[in-house]
Amino acid sequence: MDWGLANRMHRLFSPSSGNSVMLAVDHGYFMGPTHHLEDARATIAPLLPHADAVALTRGILRRCVDPTTSTPVVLRVSGGVTVLKEDLSDEAITTSMEEAARLNVSAVALSVFVGAPHEHESLVHLGELVDGGEEYGIPVMAITAVGKELEKRDQRYLALACRVSAELGAHLVKTYYCDGFAKVVEACPVPIVVAGGPKLDSDEAALTLARDAIDAGAHGIDMGRNIWQSDHPVPMLKALRAIVHDRATVREALAVLEREKGRPRAVPPTPAA
Repeated sequence: MDWGLANRMHRLFSPSSGNSVMLAVDHGYFMGPTHHLEDARATIAPLLPHADAVALTRGILRRCVDPTTSTPVVLRVSGGVTVLKEDLSDEAITTSMEEAARLNVSAVALSVFVGAPHEHESLVHLGELVDGGEEYGIPVMAITAVGKELEKRDQRYLALACRVSAELGAHLVKTYYCDGFAKVVEACPVPIVVAGGPKLDSDEAALTLARDAIDAGAHGIDMGRNIWQSDHPVPMLKALRAIVHDRATVREALAVLEREKGRPRAVPPTPAA
């Protein structure tokens, strides 16, 4: 692996735990102003210092993230459809690798739609993006099982989608947790991070998901709505970090959550005009 690519990969994962807590805020690229993400800057700012990486689009990065941040960026580079279209798999590459390099991101991400109508196109896009990533020293994260594919979230399907992504050169994979997830991890030769998916019924449910994923061998989580749609986003993020980096139990993480709720929230400085 080229030094620059290896260095960018290293930025995404804690050197002590080997895991990552990624903050996903890229939902607007197909969902528009998602609940609690209407004002992206206000949502992202207090969470950014506690995330190992943040996943977003170039528009939100430019407009809503202070360039002084040291938090690594995973740039969403696929899109072209919205929730108004029945077939969400009809995506293309919407941001070039040259642009990703200009933005100094640590990785780029695209969706792959295994088993969907546009499976072929999405997998070809992955291969082409990996070629560009290798040229510029930028890792590529393949995001599997999105949209209507959620109905297929079993071990056999996810193992297929993750392995195919790795075979085509993805440097890391984001996917969903399922029963028998350890077998998905075992069959994938690159690091896997687990998506949070839609907002769960409780913070405890999201913490349990994270703990189960780490126990099964995931190298972290990439959560969005279960953090910033929580009633206590920053404490929730800190509780997740306790699980992912410190191997805390769900009970211990809930104690972190309760403790952090009582602390005054720091107000991020207003960036200079």
